[in-house]
Parts: sequence; C-alpha cells; structure tokens
Amino acid sequence: MGLRTLCFCSVLCMIVCAAGCGGGQTAPLVGNVSTTANPQVALYSISTSAPGDVSVQFGLDTNYGLTTSTQPSTQGGMTNLLVAGMKANTLYHMRAVVHFTDGTQFFDNDHSFTTGAVDPKQTPTITATTTPGMTPQSGVELLDLVSGNSRPTITDLNGNVLWTYDAVPNGIVPNPVKLVANGHFLINFSGGTIDGLNSVMQEVDLSGTLIWQMTAADLNTALAAATCTGCNITVVGTHHDFALLPNNHLIVIAAIQKVISGTTVTGDVIIDLDENHKPVWLWNEFDHLDVNRHPMAFPDWTHTNAILYSPDDGNLIVSMRHQNWLVKVDYANGTGAGDILWKLGYQGDFELVGGTDPTDWFYAQHGPSFATATSTGQFSLMLFDNGDDRVFPSGVTCGTSEAPPCLYSTVSLLQLDETTKTATLAFNPTTPTYSFFGGNAAVLKNGNVEYCEAAGGPGTTGVIYEVTQDSSAQTVWQMQVTGQYVYRGQRIPSLYPGVQW
Repeated sequence: MGLRTLCFCSVLCMIVCAAGCGGGQTAPLVGNVSTTANPQVALYSISTSAPGDVSVQFGLDTNYGLTTSTQPSTQGGMTNLLVAGMKANTLYHMRAVVHFTDGTQFFDNDHSFTTGAVDPKQTPTITATTTPGMTPQSGVELLDLVSGNSRPTITDLNGNVLWTYDAVPNGIVPNPVKLVANGHFLINFSGGTIDGLNSVMQEVDLSGTLIWQMTAADLNTALAAATCTGCNITVVGTHHDFALLPNNHLIVIAAIQKVISGTTVTGDVIIDLDENHKPVWLWNEFDHLDVNRHPMAFPDWTHTNAILYSPDDGNLIVSMRHQNWLVKVDYANGTGAGDILWKLGYQGDFELVGGTDPTDWFYAQHGPSFATATSTGQFSLMLFDNGDDRVFPSGVTCGTSEAPPCLYSTVSLLQLDETTKTATLAFNPTTPTYSFFGGNAAVLKNGNVEYCEAAGGPGTTGVIYEVTQDSSAQTVWQMQVTGQYVYRGQRIPSLYPGVQW
C-alpha cells in the first residue's frame, strides 16, 4: 500500500470515528424527513449499518431541546420515527441519534422541516398563564374536548396547539383519550341520549393512522362468542373511561339496559378484554347493587364514568356518578368473584374524618386518580367533586343567609384506611366556578394539584388549574379553553411515553 493510499484511509477512518461509529462499523446512511397525514407530524426515516436504538432530537434551532422516544434498529434495516410536538406553520430542525450496541453513537445531519397549517375551525381558543415567580410542572397538556370541535388536542404550557386528531367520527365525542405505552393514543368515542350510543374505540398513532377499532357491534359480536360468566348480554356501547393493564388487557365500561317495573333502566357492566380484545371477565352492576337506590337522574341509574386499576391487589375502583360512590370490586386480575369490597362516599362504608358529613363527601364526581404510590391498605385518592346533588346536614337550608350555596364544586384528596374504614379529608378547596359535569384531579410530580373544571368558565368554556397543595391552594398555572367544554385536562410528560419535556 502506497503512502498516499495509507494517508487517505487514515483520514477516512478519522472521519468515520468522528461521526461516532466504532467497532469496525461504517456510518449510517443519511436520514430522510417527510410529511405525514398530520400537518404537525414528520416522518423521519433512517437506515443504520448495525443494530442499536434510534431517537430524534428536534427544536426551533440546532440546539434542538426536545427528543422522541427510542426505537430499535437493525443492521441494514430502515427505522421510521414519527416526530410530533411541533407548533403549526413553524420551521423546525431535527436530527437522528443512533446508539449502537457496542456503545458508540452517530449523529445524522441536521434536517429542516416546516409544519403545515391547522384548520382554524378545528382549533379552539386557548389561553394559558403562569403566575409570576412560580413554576408549573413541566410537560404538555392533553385535552379531551367534548363540545364544538370535540377533538383530542395536546398543547404546550403556553397554550400552543402541538397535536390534534382530526378523523373524529361524526356526531360523537371523545371520552376519554389516553397515551398508551406503545406511543399510540387510545380514544373512546360515543354520543347520544344514552351512554355508549354509537360508540367507537380507536387506537391511532401520532400521524392519525388507525391501528385498530372496535364498534359497539364488534363488542356485541365478541360477547356473543365469549364463554365468560355473564357475557351473554347485549350492550349499548362503551363510554367514559377504560383502564389499560400491565398484561395488555383492556378494561372497558359499557352501558346496558334492563326493564324494571315497566321502566327502562340504564346501568353499566365492566368488561375485561384480553390482548386480542376478546371478553374474558365481566361484572354487571345489576347483579351487585340495589336498583332502588337512585339519588340522582334515575333511570340513568349509575352513570359509571371512571375506572382505576389497583396494582397492589389487582382489583378495580369504579366511579358511579349517579350513586355518588366509588366502589371497589373484587377483580383479582381476572380471577375475582366480583364482590363489592367497599363503597366510598355518602351512605357508604367509610367514616368521613376532617370534614362535615354529609356535606363534605363528593357528589356527582369525575376523574379519580391515585395520589400515592400504594393503592391498597392505606393510600390516597383524589377526584373532582362536581357537587350536583350535594346533601346538607339536617336543619341546614343551602343558599339561605349564613348557609353554604347549594351548588359548588371542590377538589377532594382523601386518605383512606381500608382496615379502619376511615376517609380523612386532607385537601378540599372549593373551585372558582361550579362545574356541573366532567373534570378530573391529580397530584403532579412536583406535588402540586392539577384539576379540570369541564364547564368552569362563562358559556361553553373549560378551565384547568395547577395549584399548590396547601391551605392556600394558590394558582400556579391555568388554561382557559373558550368555546369548548373540557371533559378532562391532564398533564403528561410529553407525546412520548417515558420522555419528559
């Protein structure tokens, strides 16, 4: 080998190593960025020369600042990553980062991508403000909009729309929408005079591509073929909430109807769908609750609107708005008999500590969440207490002089002891506005509390607050969505599971 050839090879080796390749590997091919069906989402494609993991850094300049989750790459294979979380009509820079299995890494060239326009008719009027001197929990805001345009929407904390899903079936609204572990969104749509009417559950990716869907008719076909106890029923459809389990099972709420003494009564069932979306366990409220107890809006008897999976014991906590109860059900990861283990709320099994019984119980509630790492024994739950049918002590007439108003909402944090059956009210501020439906509440990573007033402003307006978790409940940050009710507003780390922005 001549001296000139040797020098050329040495320089080439230095260039390749500077690119981050090692172990005898060569540099990956330069990536390519293209548009998708969603004007705010790019498709980044790159072929790598060896196995590893690929992610994309992106931002308004070459400092980037944001990142996607990682995806595995194979030698010689093409890896496609959806890049989302960008404002409309904006130039972004992005580059792929490849981490090879031998510990070396490669940075692709910088690419520019200009996002497209979003139809202003599909974009609600959103304003967000942070209290001077205070810092909200980082992340993005996932909005479940249920009036007007009724589109799942994600914004940054300044109120800029970063993502929407526009392929909404006509005449029905999303409730809820959740980011799932594979980076897709799972959305339940329904709408009509009965919960679950015309329901469609969809899994979509960031570009809006449909992965799978299940209509009410599909679910009834699956129920007819199922062998689980109690599955020989016909449902109206799925509605309000679902829970994703660690074993990839999906717990859904579905409405059913039963004629009792000449009256058509609407109740609910809880259905466990396996990883193939086949029913394997079912719990029917008509089999476990007294249909003669109906404190609110009968014959819409229970109006189940939320479900929590308790990982510590494998059971389910079911929120029934029209019973003013949270009910714990013996699910035991699909082996339970379905017995009611306890009822939480007015006329339930717990003694209220630190508040006035019955007034300070929750009524017509929405959006419960665990507020502790534990989910059984001694643990905490938080929820939005709408207060529609609040009960007052004997001798107290609400709305009169020196008496509380009849209609107001609160945010309740309850410390539960399942052994002593006590529920201690640890946090219970009254919200700025009475919200007659919807909402949710959760303790954020920074210890603050976020809650959503679905109908918290003038006219059709939803308002979301982040407040300090103390007696002052000082507002740290708030968002107002004008012209839309917000069924739920939730702070999530980013558009990518496991990635904090």
